[in-house]
Amino acid sequence: MHFRQASNYLAHTTCRLAAKALPVVAVASLTMAPLFAQEAPSESAFDVFKKAGVIGILIVLLSVVALAVIFENVVSLKRDKLAPPELIDEVQALFDEGQYQEAMELCENEASFFTRVCGAGVAKIGHSFEVIEQAIAEMGDEESIRLHQKIGWLALISNVAPMMGLLGTVGGMIKAFNTIASSGGQANPADLAQGISEALLTTMFGLCVAIPTSAFFAFLRNRLVKSIIEVGAIVEALFERFRPEQA
Repeated sequence: MHFRQASNYLAHTTCRLAAKALPVVAVASLTMAPLFAQEAPSESAFDVFKKAGVIGILIVLLSVVALAVIFENVVSLKRDKLAPPELIDEVQALFDEGQYQEAMELCENEASFFTRVCGAGVAKIGHSFEVIEQAIAEMGDEESIRLHQKIGWLALISNVAPMMGLLGTVGGMIKAFNTIASSGGQANPADLAQGISEALLTTMFGLCVAIPTSAFFAFLRNRLVKSIIEVGAIVEALFERFRPEQA
């Protein structure tokens, strides 16, 4: 079916990247600690964030959003959430008994990726197999796009975070050069420290958000593609009974 073919293509292109997701997250977590440890022992996390300026605080808030999105997708995109095994068994039993109206009602009452795709096919029972197959394919593509849009926010955050870090870097360097200009080129290094510190901290914050977010995006996308392929195979097997026999 069409949505299975699209899913196979996505799986082929993302499998290698997603396989490295967890090691990247681990490395990112390990690298963050030494960076913060370089600050003076007497400084609190709040002092570090304050030095990063407004852009740094915005990146920290962005990291909170990323964490919430990751948690929500880890929970909602599980294989058993997309296609609950008990629903598959119930639909299979109703199909075996020829109770297609009851199967349609079950799909309407129990919303999931599996029931939406399956329900689209059940609604076309009585038409030709090509019509049923087309309805399943269209609904599968629609649901697949909707699910990929959910994890798409992680891709956006992983792209925006380093750009915000770069913006903070530019702003910090502008402050440093303005200090030099206002002092007639005789600025004390301590006077430049604030601008330079802001520049470096925002860069670090942006990368610390982008690296693990990118890794989780790849991991979740690969898991989603795998689940879509499996559900597609289940739905295809259910409706195979309506395929006309070859002469």
